[in-house]
Amino acid sequence: MSPHRGGTAFLNRACILGAVLFSLSISASAQTPEPLRLSRQQAIDEALVRNPALAAARAQVEEARANVVTAAAFADPTFAADIAGQSHILNPASRSGSDQGFGVTLPFPGKRGLRRDVATADLRAAEFNLAQLRQQVASQAAQAYDAILVALRHREDLEQSKELAADFVKKTQARFLGGTVPRVDVIKAETDLAQAENDRFASDRAITTARAALNRILGRAGGAPLELTTTLEVPAPIAVIESLEKLADSSRPEIATLLAQQQGAISATKLAREFWMPDVNLSVTRNAAEGTPTTFTSGIAFGIPIFFWQHQRGEVAAARHREEELAANLADIRAQVSLDVQTAYTNASTSLRQAVFIRDHLLPQAREVFRVASVSYGLGGSSALDLLDAKRTLLAAESQYVDALGAANDALAALELAVGAPLPPPPAGEQHP
Repeated sequence: MSPHRGGTAFLNRACILGAVLFSLSISASAQTPEPLRLSRQQAIDEALVRNPALAAARAQVEEARANVVTAAAFADPTFAADIAGQSHILNPASRSGSDQGFGVTLPFPGKRGLRRDVATADLRAAEFNLAQLRQQVASQAAQAYDAILVALRHREDLEQSKELAADFVKKTQARFLGGTVPRVDVIKAETDLAQAENDRFASDRAITTARAALNRILGRAGGAPLELTTTLEVPAPIAVIESLEKLADSSRPEIATLLAQQQGAISATKLAREFWMPDVNLSVTRNAAEGTPTTFTSGIAFGIPIFFWQHQRGEVAAARHREEELAANLADIRAQVSLDVQTAYTNASTSLRQAVFIRDHLLPQAREVFRVASVSYGLGGSSALDLLDAKRTLLAAESQYVDALGAANDALAALELAVGAPLPPPPAGEQHP
């Protein structure tokens, strides 16, 4: 084989291999899904549409809606037919007579409406349960979104820590070469850099876990890519607690659910007490006998509640006690709602004050201390321990600030859930803090 031919064959194989690798890279990139870009509000909206638990709750509402139709439906009419005078059971043609009857059940006036009222109350309760679940899912989505933002901000702080540690290593090595610090300071600086790198690796786990949690709420696979467009900021001030308690009393789905159930229980009690007024069955029968003219028979049937005490001690008593139970539950849930608002308000106001204090006081002071220590160390003034201590103080303050931001936003989401409605803006002069 000539050298020219061998070189041509090698070139051809290289071209084929390159084409295959290129096609494989194109295929891999085509299979990689585009990340879902979401703001905080978009994540909440997406969760309200795609969350599986909400889909189940919506189906329950439709079931309750169908039950309203069933409760208010008229009974189907009945038809009955018979033949008489057969010479043999398997010989219907030998009959000497036959009867055909038609019947219909008429409910006592008002009963059908009461049954509809009871079923409608159940429908309203199902709708309020759906509203409550929507609020819970929205709060979970907001907190899961904030968890990702907190993890990402911690990652940024750790990146900054790594950069500061690398700068510390450079300054220490320069001072060591200048003979102003011992070798042990270089080792301390390098150890600090290694620790910063290790912390940065550990932060990846928190980010992955937070993204998987949000994907779960959004009804997506845990590893599906996400891209967040909202930044972590200090929330706006909140209104005074008195206005929030009033809003909660009129907005919490749990209270509305019990009020709807109370209306249904009242209708159920009225319906139970109407055992004195039974439904009426009307029937008409055509009688045909051989050798006699055709006749008709009309009938009416209804129950007689002679054992009335059984009804009074049974369904009537159960319905009455159900009303008492719901009244007690309503008083208890109103107290619980007030406690929820008080607790959530305290957490939100405290978290908000902490975030503002760290932002305006603690963090600037920590940055200034580190700046002074870093400049002094570079000029040969302070020691390595002083600079490391100032660095740890700065990183701790930044970590506290990020945690405070996440806690404040989560507390606002929890307060909104406790109120049961979007938080109103505070009037001028009436806000906290």
